[in-house]
Amino acid sequence: MRIQNLGASLNMPGDPKSKADRGTFGSASLLLSAVAVVTVTATWFVGSSAKSMFLAYQEEINPIIAGGEGDALPAVMRGSIPAMTTSLVYEEPKGTKPPRMCEMQSDYFDDLDQGKEALSGYTQRNEYIRKYRPRRGFLNEREMRAARVAWHYFEKFTQENTGMANSVGNYPSTTLWDTASYIAGAVAAFELCIIEKPEFDRRMTLLLTTIKGLELFRKELPNKVYHTKSGLKVDYTNKAGEIGFSALDIGRFMVWMRILKNRYPYMGNTVDSVLLKWDFSNAVSKEGLLFGAYVDKETGETVYAQEGRLGYEEYAAKGFALWGFRPLMAHRAEPFLTASIFGIQVPYDGRDPRVFHSQNYVVTESYLQDGLELGFDMPHDDSSPSWVHSDGWRAEFADRIYRVQENRWRRTGFMTARSEHNVKGPPYFTYDTIFSDGYPWNTVTPRGDYTPDHAAVAAKAALGLWALWDTEYTDVLYEAMIELYDPENGMYEGLYERGQGRVEIYTANNNGIILTSLLHKVQGKILTPYTGETEVWYTAYRDQDLRERRNYPDPFQREDWLPALRHSTQKELDY
Repeated sequence: MRIQNLGASLNMPGDPKSKADRGTFGSASLLLSAVAVVTVTATWFVGSSAKSMFLAYQEEINPIIAGGEGDALPAVMRGSIPAMTTSLVYEEPKGTKPPRMCEMQSDYFDDLDQGKEALSGYTQRNEYIRKYRPRRGFLNEREMRAARVAWHYFEKFTQENTGMANSVGNYPSTTLWDTASYIAGAVAAFELCIIEKPEFDRRMTLLLTTIKGLELFRKELPNKVYHTKSGLKVDYTNKAGEIGFSALDIGRFMVWMRILKNRYPYMGNTVDSVLLKWDFSNAVSKEGLLFGAYVDKETGETVYAQEGRLGYEEYAAKGFALWGFRPLMAHRAEPFLTASIFGIQVPYDGRDPRVFHSQNYVVTESYLQDGLELGFDMPHDDSSPSWVHSDGWRAEFADRIYRVQENRWRRTGFMTARSEHNVKGPPYFTYDTIFSDGYPWNTVTPRGDYTPDHAAVAAKAALGLWALWDTEYTDVLYEAMIELYDPENGMYEGLYERGQGRVEIYTANNNGIILTSLLHKVQGKILTPYTGETEVWYTAYRDQDLRERRNYPDPFQREDWLPALRHSTQKELDY
């Protein structure tokens, strides 16, 4: 503006505002020459002055920040502010990624801080310090053999053309949940030095490329099931078709996408590009509940239904929160009740299955995954010590889940590590619960049929408990499971509780969680802080309304954090 005003004040020939008289040709020539000199001098002076003034006052310019005062175009500015984590808000040192096991010094664990002198219980921030500590140290020969056998499952049952791993042995089908277990297995195999970087990168790049290209359920989110050889949408019988999407499966997958991105920033853009193909507009409600989808058999219409019960719901919610979503209600324990079993108040979901048409299974796995992968921490926590669990009630509930199983063993002699698991032959899958449908130690099919003969000590639950609870009882579980494998196919699913022998089936989920448990012994919490320099997830499409239509979040700020809560004990009947 200043240059334009100065230029306009000159009496230029031909300017309609100029009032100079026109004279002879010579006078006009002299006048033009004089004006030219004046113009050049003025231009140089104005340019120099403007540059000097800009440099002199550059520090006084107030930038427009998205969400701040003067923010006229917030969509354009998305991603200009960082996601706020505890290290930034509390000015605490950010955690670091541990070295691979083969790169650790021999004295690495000598001075490891596990807070063994700290008193157990809740802190003023509602963090929780557990009475128990996890096992830490190098893997011994038996544990390394188990890790190699578990990884052999993925070497044998991964499809070369798609990079997808079969959920169960030779059956060429998978879900996002089991795909996350494959990613978990690959991360563990690399960090435990079973495979090297070229093999790890090749596998993950092929897998992520396939997932990015998957045909979504009605252009929203991945279908519940895919054929691993073709990558096509299928139903539960592995025939072509689509059946909906699962918010719980997606939440677990997002946990491992964040683990991949944080641990290996060079994969960040590839990871982001996968999630940026998805439409989250119907997955997380404004109230912060998680919704899955299914197809109405009569009308063919998409039906959205709240998904998740106590245990899995909160774990999946944290998967979404790691990417900036705010699943506030899904992360709360309420509504919950407790059943007193062997002196332990075991929490279970309080929603009536007769009304809400969803069972309230209490199993070990969802608590194990939270502890092994997320350290019973909040998604925004990147700085607390390993023995301080910022998602306090999750750690406290997990201790109850452990203690009731130990108490059953002490009272009855039955080794107990209950979780859902596959079985050989019909019904192929069993919910082997601590509590469900009003009964403790209830083993049921997905239809709700009582099948006590399928009760088992689940290998993934046993070794997960062993990793997170360093006790006499988990030593017993370890001895029962560590040699339970077939060298050609992987770790067995478990041992039948009633003495029928091994659960002779091999799955991605079992082998992936066993590898995660062994990695946790070496490195602790699997999720590490983000160390990359860019966040395409928060900046892509920032000049388009696509972000709003697909419900992509902005970088989370302090007020967006999931609240750290503690929950009062709610009692019901004794069992």
